[in-house]
Amino acid sequence: MGNNLQILIIEDEESLRHMLSVMLSSQGYQTDVAADGAEGLLRAGSKVYDFVLCDIRMPVMDGKTFLAKVLEARPASTIIMMSAYGTVDTAVECMKMGAYDFISKPFKKDEIVMVLKKAEERERLKSENHQLREVIAGRNGFSGIISRNPLMQDIFSQIKKVADLKTSILIQGDSGTGKELVARAIHQNSHRSVQPFVAVNCGAIPETLLESELFGHKRGAFTDASTDKVGLFEQADGGTLFLDEIGEMPLSLQVKLLRVLQEEEIRPVGTTLSRKINVRLISATSRDLEADAHVGRFREDLYFRLNVFTIQLPPLRERLDDIPLLADHFLMTCQAGKGRTAARIGADAMRHLLSYAWPGNIRELHNVLERAMILCDGAITAECLPPAIKGGTSRRVAPLSDDNLSIKKAESAIERDLIRRAMAKTSGNRTHAAKILEISHRSLLYKLKEYGIE
Repeated sequence: MGNNLQILIIEDEESLRHMLSVMLSSQGYQTDVAADGAEGLLRAGSKVYDFVLCDIRMPVMDGKTFLAKVLEARPASTIIMMSAYGTVDTAVECMKMGAYDFISKPFKKDEIVMVLKKAEERERLKSENHQLREVIAGRNGFSGIISRNPLMQDIFSQIKKVADLKTSILIQGDSGTGKELVARAIHQNSHRSVQPFVAVNCGAIPETLLESELFGHKRGAFTDASTDKVGLFEQADGGTLFLDEIGEMPLSLQVKLLRVLQEEEIRPVGTTLSRKINVRLISATSRDLEADAHVGRFREDLYFRLNVFTIQLPPLRERLDDIPLLADHFLMTCQAGKGRTAARIGADAMRHLLSYAWPGNIRELHNVLERAMILCDGAITAECLPPAIKGGTSRRVAPLSDDNLSIKKAESAIERDLIRRAMAKTSGNRTHAAKILEISHRSLLYKLKEYGIE
């Protein structure tokens, strides 16, 4: 980052304050000084400093109070606390509050310089990562979605066309394909972007609580209703409500959701009064809602109401050309969060990434790369990848005869086999099995009944 960085020194002991100013000036830093936290706060309010060196014990305003007030105004500030013997616990507490580091008194010149150089390196990495993410997003992305694949580019065009309409949108795609990212992109590109975006996973909330979560309730409406509650529809008023895994919504609630969409009003649990709302609804599912509607597992009238405009997200195996781009993006994101130097993916590791079928899609890729970055130092090699990636086990599919080439039947057979294996692995624990399968507990119960699995 070079010299001429601006440093504010806050220290009540005049001799130490002067010594630090002279020493850091000799290293090329531009220094200002303050005798206590209150004076330091005034200086920090009128000038942006690259780093702040701040003592903890001072009159008028101590270092801890100064830290809290500065971070409230400028959360990205890099504050280094200085602590004498007996105040180390307080210094650690300051780091939990957001301080970058602390130096124990008495300290040597080299200690101060080393901590500042580390801080410089961290800021350099943060700046480089931010610039790279902006370049990637600008050239190969749209509203936070990274892709140069033609299928995704077509979806970006669809988002632009539908974003400002109030049309109900159904996003379909396998688990981990980025359905919520697409919903957020629709919201961000609409005139509703300044209003709330509220997301809820319909499969993650117990059936008995889902109605109250969506529509709110009045005090006394049921046993635990000790106060009035504002529902998610009302929280999203003027903005967008995203209902993820809409296929997991119980039938009893589907009819009430249909009424909300038709009448554009909600009725909180425990009241007879309805309230008008202005909400743009986006729903998403990894299920085949059309098939579910045909057999009565999902209301057909609600399906047609939700399915005015459909966006079908491709699985990662159909956009393998995005893997190098996504991998670079995820590595930069992980490294920025951990303050580490840039890692790269070796050619052998990339070959394995490109030959794997990614049943967990983008979410699985992110998790694999984060794990690899922890295990490897610098270059990510094939040895850093999980055995399933190196073995390509997700591509192993039972052979089909020429007389049975039905994709739906093959998918059902694979799904049934995976459920059986998950149940066996967890000794019949359905909650644990659902987590392994990455589906909701309710969905697993339904599938166990459908396939006749005990």
